[in-house]
Amino acid sequence: MAQVGSGDVAKMAVLFERHNRSLFRYFVSLNRNRELSEDLVQDVFFRMLRYRASYDPNQNFTAWMYQIARNANIDQAQKRRAEVVGIDEFDDRRDPSAGPAEVAEKNQDVTILKRALDRLPADKKELLVLARFQDLKYEEIAGLLGCEVGTVKVRVFRAMRALEEIYHTLLKDARAGRDGTNGV
Repeated sequence: MAQVGSGDVAKMAVLFERHNRSLFRYFVSLNRNRELSEDLVQDVFFRMLRYRASYDPNQNFTAWMYQIARNANIDQAQKRRAEVVGIDEFDDRRDPSAGPAEVAEKNQDVTILKRALDRLPADKKELLVLARFQDLKYEEIAGLLGCEVGTVKVRVFRAMRALEEIYHTLLKDARAGRDGTNGV
C-alpha cells in the first residue's frame, strides 16, 4: 500500500488479489447478500485508491483496510435488503475427503450456526466476524472500534456466549423437529 500511496497504482492489483476473498467473506458474513458484498469489495478498493495518501506505512495495513470496509458497510446500511446466501458462498473451506453423511451433518451445523449468527445483535455479529472469520487480532479490532484491547476481549467473549446459547437452542429445536418427539 505504501507503493500505491507513492504513485505505483498498478500495485493495487496485487492487493486486490491478496484481499478480495477475505473482504467478500467479511461482507457476506455481515449481510448475506452476494451482489452487495461484491459491490462493497469493489467500493473498498476504490476507497483505498482514493484515500491512498492517508495510509501510514507504520500502521497495520489489514486494520486500515477493514476500517475502510467497515465504513463502506455502514454507508450502505440504509440501502440494504436482507437476502439469503447459499451455504456454498459462505463456507468455501470444505474437507474434500468427507463422506456424504459428514458433509450433510456439517452443512446442517453450518446452517444452524449461520442462523444463530443472524440472530445476534449487529455489534456482536460484527465482532465475531472480524475476530473469528477474518482472523483480525484483538489489537486491530480495538483500533477499528476505538477501544481498549481488554474491552474487545470481553465483548468477543460475551458475543461467543450469546452465539453459543442461540446455537444450542436452534440445534435442540432442529433435533426435536427431525426425530418427531418435539423434545419429549
